[in-house]
Amino acid sequence: MPQKEVAQRFSRPETTFGVLGLGYVGLPLAVEIGKAGSRTLGFEVNQRVAELVGRGESHIQDVPSGDVGRLRESGLLDATTDMRRLAECDVICICVPTPLSKTRDPDISYILASGEAVAESLRPGQLIVLESTTYPGTTRDVLQPLFDAKGLEVGMDYFLCFSPERVDPGNPVWHTRNTPKVIGGITPACLEAGRAAYGRFIDTVVPVSSPEAAEMTKLLENTFRAVNIALVNETAQIADRLGVDVWEVVEAAATKPFGFMKFTPGPGLGGHCIPVDPHYLSWKMRTLDYRTRFIELASEINAEMPHFVVGKVREALNAGRKAVNGSRVLVLGVAYKPNIDDVRESPAIEIMKDLEKDGADVVFHDPHVPTFSEEGRVWTGVPLTKDAVRSADAVLIVTDHAAFDLGMVYENARVLVDSRNAMTRAGAASLVGSPRWIVKRVEA
Repeated sequence: MPQKEVAQRFSRPETTFGVLGLGYVGLPLAVEIGKAGSRTLGFEVNQRVAELVGRGESHIQDVPSGDVGRLRESGLLDATTDMRRLAECDVICICVPTPLSKTRDPDISYILASGEAVAESLRPGQLIVLESTTYPGTTRDVLQPLFDAKGLEVGMDYFLCFSPERVDPGNPVWHTRNTPKVIGGITPACLEAGRAAYGRFIDTVVPVSSPEAAEMTKLLENTFRAVNIALVNETAQIADRLGVDVWEVVEAAATKPFGFMKFTPGPGLGGHCIPVDPHYLSWKMRTLDYRTRFIELASEINAEMPHFVVGKVREALNAGRKAVNGSRVLVLGVAYKPNIDDVRESPAIEIMKDLEKDGADVVFHDPHVPTFSEEGRVWTGVPLTKDAVRSADAVLIVTDHAAFDLGMVYENARVLVDSRNAMTRAGAASLVGSPRWIVKRVEA
């Protein structure tokens, strides 16, 4: 089929899109497609999520229920658990999780299950786009054989691309539509189909030569962040041993108008991408007898930070001749970054577990996460009141949500450890020129 004809086919408003997975990536994508005027059908294995979207409600903080409701009422958005309805879709976007196993190896079981569901209903003329982050070669080596087995030829009878998601939860500026979208196709016709389809609802589509190039692009983006965060986290540990304020150093270095990009230290990595995605590349390279040294070292350093922060709590309590064992520690913020409700891979969870292992009575407050489950255990937050702060032997800021009254916390905390430099940035404490991890302590 000529590429011009392919582009025309997938740029039509009547193109029906299917989005497999209505989570942090899939639901914003489905809503953006609907806003552009194309009918979108969301597919979910979670019955509750499908029913919520079917009622016009959102379960994702960044997606207003009003948007979902309007699209639902206009007939541009629906949700189902019936995978047979994939046959109704002209374009199918796969947006399912790609976690790591307990051995830190890629778990592509969700991609495989999605591919098999698509293959069951595959018909001539469909475009399938994988958005889930994965190792280079997944689109070609894992998905394409499933579809080829149906007797269809890629680039002629069906079209296959990879286009990595670039969702940044809580970002008020960059969202699905205005974030440039990288895409690579198995064949030139596949690429043209993908460019035309995504061009309906994405401002800037960035074509690359192959799915492998697109897959590698996403891994480079997140490995870049992981490595640079590890560098500044190691710098924080060095500065701490030297008695130097790492945040003052970072701010001073950031005044250089070239050759430096600002990263800030923190309690560790969290989220669905940065702690996970580099390991996909590392795993792939192990199969090719190559060791990804930067990735492994960065992972090691970042994994140390929750324990470093717990050490700061221990140090602050020890200054007042008090042990962690038996102390009540109030953790502020369990989401992996400010102003969102996502606890995936959050360093707060590791910190809380470490403190409990040391015998602490750990409670938390997070305005965005009233409760969460971890390994079968349900954690429930406490209100952030003066009494809650005063009754804690130590208060630890892990995630600096804008909703926190940091002035109140500073005034009422007996011992205060700040892993985000939140107090100084908020003006609640003026500590420039001195190490800031421990903002308040009780001297013996």
